[in-house]
Amino acid sequence: MSSEGKKRLGGNLTVNRKAAHDYFVLERYEAGIELVGTEVKVVRNGEAGLTGSYAQIKDGQLFLNQVRIPPYAFGNRFNHDSLRTRRLLMHRREIMKLRALSEQKGLSLIPLRMYLTPKGRVKVEIGVCRGKAQEDKRETIKRRDADLEARRAVAKHYRG
Repeated sequence: MSSEGKKRLGGNLTVNRKAAHDYFVLERYEAGIELVGTEVKVVRNGEAGLTGSYAQIKDGQLFLNQVRIPPYAFGNRFNHDSLRTRRLLMHRREIMKLRALSEQKGLSLIPLRMYLTPKGRVKVEIGVCRGKAQEDKRETIKRRDADLEARRAVAKHYRG
């Protein structure tokens, strides 16, 4: 993906749009991610996918599961497994706080987006989320459609 493509995404390498549809995001946290060399190249090209992924705490460490990072096209025998579990890097205090939150009934740790910092590091935004019921999803769609119609009406009015 060219630099124009990254600008189009607003600095995000990949966004989990399904998370906004399926969950209410209560809190957001930033975490580093432990990647191997070929994974970094694929992620920087914007080819990673967060749909269906989740974070989990095991033995005091935070792990990201089910993130799809396809094999690097020019990789050789050092290429990576596309669905491997990746460790997230956070301070121990934050991990313990996330553990307490995730143990509450109905709360999950969901990756919301993957982005680059100005120093070139890949970061993941983790959301503490509560699942939406079907009627909540319908309400979100109705609200989004109403906003779109209002914007179109305003734009039409100003165009003449």
